[in-house]
Amino acid sequence: MNFDLNENQQMIARMIQDFGQRSIKPHVLEWDEKQEFPIPLFKKLGELGLMGVLVPEIYGGAGFSYFEYITAIKEISKIDGAIGLSVAAHNSLCTGHILSFGNEDQKKKYLPKLASAEFIGAWGLTEPNTGSDAGNMKTVAVQDGDYWIINGSKNFITHGKSGDLAVVITRTGNPGEHRCSTAFIIEKGTPGFSAGKKENKLGMRASETTELIFDNVRVHKDQMLGSKGDGFVQAMKVLDGGRISIAALSLGIAEGAFDAALKYSQERHQFNKPIASFQGISFKLAEMATELEAANLLTLKAADMKIKGMHMTKEAAMAKYYASEVAVKVANEAVQIFGGYGYTKDFPVEKFYRDAKLCTIGEGTSEIQKIVISKNLIN
Repeated sequence: MNFDLNENQQMIARMIQDFGQRSIKPHVLEWDEKQEFPIPLFKKLGELGLMGVLVPEIYGGAGFSYFEYITAIKEISKIDGAIGLSVAAHNSLCTGHILSFGNEDQKKKYLPKLASAEFIGAWGLTEPNTGSDAGNMKTVAVQDGDYWIINGSKNFITHGKSGDLAVVITRTGNPGEHRCSTAFIIEKGTPGFSAGKKENKLGMRASETTELIFDNVRVHKDQMLGSKGDGFVQAMKVLDGGRISIAALSLGIAEGAFDAALKYSQERHQFNKPIASFQGISFKLAEMATELEAANLLTLKAADMKIKGMHMTKEAAMAKYYASEVAVKVANEAVQIFGGYGYTKDFPVEKFYRDAKLCTIGEGTSEIQKIVISKNLIN
């Protein structure tokens, strides 16, 4: 087992650290307070190959593996978790769904535009009354000759307003029955397809989250991903990979908070000593570092299994569950180490603290991850 970063990972880390200091860090607080989704930044990230990390070069992507992808998400999230979240959602969900289940024509048409960030991608599964209960979704597609007519709504959709296309999972059968859902690619500008309410969020505020509304949206059968009834199975496989990306996002946020707390604890003096010399603080740092290391190893294992084509539903859920809970704990302890200053926007841990909580909710709550893990253990 080799835990060292490979050459590509080292290159990506250096590139993001340099780019992030220049183009992300100076704007973090402004984007957060304005809830501004910085589209020009994502165009630049596309130029750097970070919007198509996993897309093969023949479709205009970087052609890297999940190891490089983890590094990219983690390094971006150390600077701004909201930007890391949007990069993850674009790569893993929308782009990843088309890459995994699109036919050759669909891949040639959409992957180059997504990989370059000419198109920003969204992915729609969650609905107001059916979060994890996807089998009872209310967004329905009804066949009409060579077309499908879609009605309903989705919520908590990343890039729902600014996205140029969305992969949307619809119900094409009776509620709860086997193979009752189907996925479609829907482009912005399609009549009846619009964005609804933009959410006013606790954290991840520069990552846009809105409703998607479908009012008699007419979609040609060529926009269907796979076959009728494949949607839910596809979505679960996409989420396996997506959960690795949320684990990486969690790690980035946690490492950013930890690095800030470690540095501050050595600079802040009380009773003529750095506060890191007090056992109360040093033990916090020891626990934070240990749990971060464990979360990193779980994430690397899931990524390794993904690369090898192994079944890794349990491992992805474990990585996502543990890393996201660690992110919340580490960010909380970082605020505590900063004391009163940690509660202000003058220091970065306040934002890491707010951003971290989403990691325990998005792409399946911690409770859902426990269900996934236990089912795979028992069965």
